[in-house]
Formats: sequence, C-alpha cells, structure tokens
Amino acid sequence: MRRIKFRAWNKGNEIYLYNVQDAYDTLSGFVKYDDGENAEYDEDCFGGFLNNKWYDVEQFTGLKDVNGKDIYGGDIVKSSYKYAQPKISQIIMENGNSYIAGEDLATGNEMLVSDHVEEIEVIGNVHENSELLEESK
Repeated sequence: MRRIKFRAWNKGNEIYLYNVQDAYDTLSGFVKYDDGENAEYDEDCFGGFLNNKWYDVEQFTGLKDVNGKDIYGGDIVKSSYKYAQPKISQIIMENGNSYIAGEDLATGNEMLVSDHVEEIEVIGNVHENSELLEESK
C-alpha cells in the first residue's frame, strides 16, 4: 500500500506546506494519520480543510519521476517518449488515480501516470510555474 501524503498550497503566503497529514496539531485536527502505512482521516475535519479558501490540497500519487522526485496532483511534468516530441502536461488526481492531462498522443485523452512514470520529469507545479503550461500550447 502506498503512503498517503498531502501537500497544501497556502494561497495567502504563496508557499507549499508539505506532509500536512503529519500536522494534526498544527492544522487544528484536520487529518488523523497513524503509522505511515494505514491512514485514516476525519471526513468532517479533513473535508473542511479541503474546502478551505486559504489552501489548495494536493495528494501524492505514490510515484516518483525519473529523478526520484515525488509526483503530486498539480505538478507540471515533461513527458519524453521514444517516438514523439517531449510534451509539457499537468498531473491530475481523480477518483484515486493520477493522470497526465491530455497526454495520449492518439486521442488527446488523459493517461495513467503509473504507465509512463519512467518517461516523466517533474519540472514545476500549477501554482508557481503555470507559465510552463501556457508555453507548451
């Protein structure tokens, strides 16, 4: 089982807070987290944190890029495939799965990150480097 981790983008201070699941006391009880293998969260408290206007919470995909860097929803990645030009895309988390947005070269649909992790590199995130997505269009 993968370790469930979260990071939160503080909109007011424009900084990331990492391992927010470990910050139970700091974040007023938003998350209950135990041994790093099995996570429980209080739906009422954690749901309030997720809907908080001050934070954007992003979940760890459980995967690392070609350089060993953790991949989170909201990351911007560069995909390098053998027979295609490199492409810049965003990681999207949906229903417990992580996708590379618009990455399927044939259909333009999302592709599972786990199928292509050897070919992607985290180069930024949507909060600090959104211009990377604009430049890639």
